[in-house]
Amino acid sequence: MVKWRGREKSTNYEDRRGAIGGAGLSGIAIMALRFVLTRWGLGGVAFLVAGYFALSAVGINPLVLLSGGGGGSGGAPSAADQEASDFSLVILKETEDAWTNEFSKAGYQYQPTSIVFYTGGTQTGCGYGQAAAGPFYCPADQKVYLDTSFFNELKSRFHAGGDFANAYVIAHEVGHHVQLLTGVAEKVRQAQARTNESGRNRLQVMMELQADCYAGVWAHDANRENILEPGDIEEGLRAASAIGDDTLQRNAGRRVTPESFTHGSSEQRVRWFTTGYKTGDVDQCDTFGARDL
Repeated sequence: MVKWRGREKSTNYEDRRGAIGGAGLSGIAIMALRFVLTRWGLGGVAFLVAGYFALSAVGINPLVLLSGGGGGSGGAPSAADQEASDFSLVILKETEDAWTNEFSKAGYQYQPTSIVFYTGGTQTGCGYGQAAAGPFYCPADQKVYLDTSFFNELKSRFHAGGDFANAYVIAHEVGHHVQLLTGVAEKVRQAQARTNESGRNRLQVMMELQADCYAGVWAHDANRENILEPGDIEEGLRAASAIGDDTLQRNAGRRVTPESFTHGSSEQRVRWFTTGYKTGDVDQCDTFGARDL
C-alpha cells in the first residue's frame, strides 16, 4: 500500500462533484429544470426545446440529466470520495515533484496540470466528458478529469485495484500532460492528420505506451522517495495488463484486432511501464523511435 497519508497534497485541482455537468447549478435549479423538461405536455414543447438547447449550451448533457445521472447531488462528497480525492492529490503532488526535477535537469520549468474531480459527466475543453470513458487528459485545457468511482471499477471490473494501481492511472494521465509540454502531442496530431486510420491508431498506441513509460519513471522516483511498499509495483503491473486493448477486446467477447488498438496490448503496456520504472530515464521512453513496440 502506498504510504500517502500525511504527505503534502497538490493545490492544483477543481472540485465539481457538487454540480451537475460542472455547470454549478444548485439542487433546486436542477429539480426545477428536470420538472420542466419531463412534466410539460404538448403545450410546453417550446420549453422542452429551449430547455434542451439551454442545457447543452452550458455543457450539460440533457439526456444524462433526465436519467437522473451525470453529476453530484449538490452536497458534500462522501467520506470514501473525499479519501479518494485526497489520495489523488497526494499522488499529483508527487508527480509534480518528479517532473519538476526532470524538466530542471533539461533546463526547463515544469508547468503542472490540475485534476478536475467530477461525478458522472462534466464539460471540458475537449467537449462533454463522461465517467464511462474513464479518467482522461484534455490537451485543450491541460487538465486531468477524474471521477474517483473509476477506482472501484478498476477493482471490481478489472480485478486490478489497490493504491498503486490507482496511482498508476493518475501518473499515466500526467504523462500525457508531459507530452503536451514537450511538443510530442502536437507532432503526433500533425502526423495523424496525414495518415489513414490504421496509421492514426498506431501513433496513438505509441502515445499511450510512452505515457505508461512516464508513469514508470514517476514510480522509480516514488520508490526512491520510499513511499512505495512491497507489492505496489505488482499492483501497477496488474492494472497495466488489465487495460490492454487485447485483454479488453477478449473480455468483451470480440476478436482481437491489433490494427484497431489505441492503447497497446497488455504485454506492451506492462513492458513500457517496467522500462520507465527500472531505468527512471525518460530517454528510454522513446516509443516513437523503438524498433519494437
